[in-house]
Amino acid sequence: MTSFFKKGKLSPMYEDPVCPGQDLKKNSRSLDKDRLLIKTRLRVVIIITAIVMVVEVVGGFLTNSLALLSDAGHMLTHLFALGMSFFAIVLAARPVTKEKTYGFYRAEVVVAFVNGIVLLFIAAFIFYKAIFRVISPQPVAELEMLLVAILGLAANGVGIFLLSGVGKGGINVRSAFLHLIGDTASSGAVVLGGLIIYYTGNFLVDPLISILICILILIWAGRLLAESTNILLEATPKDVDIDEMADFIKRRVPGVKVVHDVHVWVITSHMYAMTAHVIVDDIPISKSREILEEINRLVDEKFNISHTNIQFEIR
Repeated sequence: MTSFFKKGKLSPMYEDPVCPGQDLKKNSRSLDKDRLLIKTRLRVVIIITAIVMVVEVVGGFLTNSLALLSDAGHMLTHLFALGMSFFAIVLAARPVTKEKTYGFYRAEVVVAFVNGIVLLFIAAFIFYKAIFRVISPQPVAELEMLLVAILGLAANGVGIFLLSGVGKGGINVRSAFLHLIGDTASSGAVVLGGLIIYYTGNFLVDPLISILICILILIWAGRLLAESTNILLEATPKDVDIDEMADFIKRRVPGVKVVHDVHVWVITSHMYAMTAHVIVDDIPISKSREILEEINRLVDEKFNISHTNIQFEIR
């Protein structure tokens, strides 16, 4: 584990000799003031979420409430999303090395895959217990359950407040922000269920809410597994059509005759890379440099591809 996270040494092989530092800037962005602010707020939200999740787990066992336990499981999915957002910001500050030419971004994907599998087991267990509770409802300490649920709702509200100002800054943080909104809805459902149980004494509400939250967990876990699997298999991003991109380059870049043998894959969420063969006329090297820069600019702006490796061929 120590050898995996060691910094290593920067290698000149991964730096553009014509425009020094350009390749490194594409793949290892330094933390500016905005990133530092986001990182600080995310850390606070993660700590609050983790504490409340533990309180809900303990409270769920003490009050015999499956709804609280399932909400804690749902909160775990969002705690992971927040952690990945924080992790991505930290990793973005680390330079690429000759040992880790893409940095540590794939570590995030592996953790996401494992987390998705764990969440499936958590949801299955809660669903299994909930079915038995539907068949034979059990009493719940409704007042204590309600107090713990309100605490969870308040914690989510604080998280939304902290990230509301920075949630529009990048897709990574926006994703975490949306996760928090979903978790707030889940906590709100548990509070509503607690109120219904408190005033009606109908304990059937508890497992029914648990099942609804389990469905939410399964949806989030399924998306997480699908996305992480596609990245690990180096599948083409869903928002990139290779044929459309090749035709776009051919139409927009003067001197390009054919674009073929194109590969586009995801290094980590929303960080794309591409290799391609480009057929041009027999032109000077300086001219090919201009074509290369134009291709890089276009694919970055339209297809969000920040790293390319283009091989020129003569017609």
